[in-house]
Amino acid sequence: MTKLVVLDVVGLTPRLLAHMPRLRALGATARLDPVLPAVTCSVQATLLTGETPAGHGIVGNGWYFRDLGEVFLWRQHHALVGGEKIWQAARRTDPGYTVANICWWYAMGADVNWTVTPRPIYHADGRKDPDCYTDPPELHDDLTAALGTFPLFSYWGPGAGLASSRWICRAAERVMAVHDPDLTLVYVPHLDYDLQRHGPDDPRAAAAAAELDEVLGPLLDAAKARGATVVALSEYGITPVRRPVDVNRLLRENGLLRVYTQAGMEYLDPWTSRAFAVADHQIAHVYVRDPADVPKVAALLGDLPGVAEVLDGLGHERSGELVLVADPDAWFTYYYWLDDDRAPDFARLVDIHRKPGYDPAELFFDPAGPAAAKRRAAVALARKKLGMRYLMQVVGLDAGAAAVRGSHGRLPDNAEDAPVLLCSDETVTVDRIAATDVKSLLLRLAGR
Repeated sequence: MTKLVVLDVVGLTPRLLAHMPRLRALGATARLDPVLPAVTCSVQATLLTGETPAGHGIVGNGWYFRDLGEVFLWRQHHALVGGEKIWQAARRTDPGYTVANICWWYAMGADVNWTVTPRPIYHADGRKDPDCYTDPPELHDDLTAALGTFPLFSYWGPGAGLASSRWICRAAERVMAVHDPDLTLVYVPHLDYDLQRHGPDDPRAAAAAAELDEVLGPLLDAAKARGATVVALSEYGITPVRRPVDVNRLLRENGLLRVYTQAGMEYLDPWTSRAFAVADHQIAHVYVRDPADVPKVAALLGDLPGVAEVLDGLGHERSGELVLVADPDAWFTYYYWLDDDRAPDFARLVDIHRKPGYDPAELFFDPAGPAAAKRRAAVALARKKLGMRYLMQVVGLDAGAAAVRGSHGRLPDNAEDAPVLLCSDETVTVDRIAATDVKSLLLRLAGR
């Protein structure tokens, strides 16, 4: 039996690997063909199950839960993922096969042995403090005693940076040293940040790759010392974008999307809307209440500049009746208001669970006034420390969207922008591998 360490180095492509000598030395590089949508939750579920989204049901980083009448992104319960997971397949022949999940998605409630995943403390008075969830519970105190509190505010938001990836890598080293799992899954998000902020061709993208390579070094050394086989892969490649596309505003202007108003703020009303979109990077699920409206909505959105394709869903009940794919230089906003003064207060916050779509503007202090946004953040932080209510209103709206320079979700147009797979086992000589075949490869490497 061979120990396996699988590193999900988000956004890794051949362009970035050129700046990462430690990771590059791991082995030969194969092109990895993702699934549509090429977004975190969908691709991770495919890597672990060998299924497409039509099989495992993870049709994006979020979707419209029809039975609840709500849009939810970034859920964490493992029961949402259908299909047989790699460790379940391994346990058919070895019931004692052990697994550590260090920050891969849908970790909570998974039938693995050790789990670590970001999980803020949501206080009753509205404050949010950084922390993580672990199973077993005692792992939490062990990791935070050794590494400090999980740096949540460097995991996402305007402060997102290297600290969170460093913490995750050191946590993986500690779990391997103390518990010796057969399979260790490690999610390393650092390349997601500056590539979305500045674009993959910006010098800051190369710098991010180089600094991450140094952080990965001790983890690679620890895996080698255990005699483990290391597989490093990515879910997608981030490509340059310049155009935010407002699907929901077009639907609203055509009388298809409805809102309701409270305290002068407008909220998406999915219960009464004839059509609305859940935006997810370069993919958008469009939910159409009446099947008779589908052709009309498809024609309307097919003419929207920035839309490359209008698909008839993804073959799963969670999918929208229509799925939009953006042009290579475009991505989809979730914005549905027509006047910024009517936007909900969460629009200006880093609030991934209340927004009915993905918002990369959360990576910036409001570009329309970054100094003022930082001052507001400082005041909010002071109020938080005093135990007072606060709003961290730092995110720009249209100015924030216009600042985004990198996105993903489409299938890659060329090899340089495609995700990759590297393996320390020299017998792995493939030049190209589908995401649906990674599970089988990992089982073979593990001797299963």
